[in-house]
Amino acid sequence: MFTSITHSQIYVLDQDQALDFYVGKLDLEVVADVDLGFMRWLTIGVPGHPDRQILLEKPGPPAMSEETAEQVRELLTKGALGGHLIFSTDDCRKTYETLLARGVEFTEGPTEQTYGIDCGLRDPFGNNIRFNQAKA
Repeated sequence: MFTSITHSQIYVLDQDQALDFYVGKLDLEVVADVDLGFMRWLTIGVPGHPDRQILLEKPGPPAMSEETAEQVRELLTKGALGGHLIFSTDDCRKTYETLLARGVEFTEGPTEQTYGIDCGLRDPFGNNIRFNQAKA
């Protein structure tokens, strides 16, 4: 059967703004940026791990009607539809300080959890992002 997950998808309202955030602030890298004519296939990933990509998709045709896309955009901007990404880091507090200095706004600072240290933020479109440092 299945052997891995290769792609995940989140909605963004502006792919260039998404690149600025995910690549410019979070230090992810562009894996693919292809104009397919009917859509822009834009994926990012953790540097050195091209086997797992995140598709930054604008709501709209051909995946959905314009009417549905408008509803998705409205829910996304309200924070009611955002996707959820979870990353790991070797040093949660250091990553938090680095991103804070870059202007990233957090929903929760580094917090001790039973599984390690965890932190939360949202991207400019309402998607939830967490990163954590596993307990040794």
